[in-house]
Amino acid sequence: MAESGRIPQARALLQQCLHARLQVRPAEEDAESQWVEVTSAPPLPVPRAGVQRGLVIYVCFFKGANKELLPKMVNTLLNVKLSETENGKHVSILDLPGNVLIIPQATLGGRVKGRNMQYHSNSGKEEGLELYSQFVTLCEKELAANSKCAEAGVVVEHGTYGNRQVLQLDTNGPYTHLIEF
Repeated sequence: MAESGRIPQARALLQQCLHARLQVRPAEEDAESQWVEVTSAPPLPVPRAGVQRGLVIYVCFFKGANKELLPKMVNTLLNVKLSETENGKHVSILDLPGNVLIIPQATLGGRVKGRNMQYHSNSGKEEGLELYSQFVTLCEKELAANSKCAEAGVVVEHGTYGNRQVLQLDTNGPYTHLIEF
């Protein structure tokens, strides 16, 4: 996590979900839109004990971010204890276990100047794409290596870097957390 007084290299926003659906490619003349989604298993209108929930990770990289930061980010985000069990204990998404949807979100790097938002501190497109791709790969590897996640059939889905994307999200409460690195 970013130390006070230090400029962050990345910012992530975590949101618990029961179901999330993200458009990764808009419809074109010759093709329908493409979507990825993470759901509870089995789909239920009301969460019950043992029902798998998920986590949406919005991520933004700033100028100066590098690949050495990524393992710490993945470790922190996947191991932070945010999900509540039926007995009230908080566990990580790895211990739940739950599905993960990763969304590149450049707007997390925005700052207000006058009445406009500016994104001058965000990493360049090429650097951001490379960091995002490596971040997704590390998350996939971490969940695949976790026995609880592998046994439960947990999936990692992700959005398309550099595109606007439509998100449909069902949550069990506005339980969001901002973490800076």
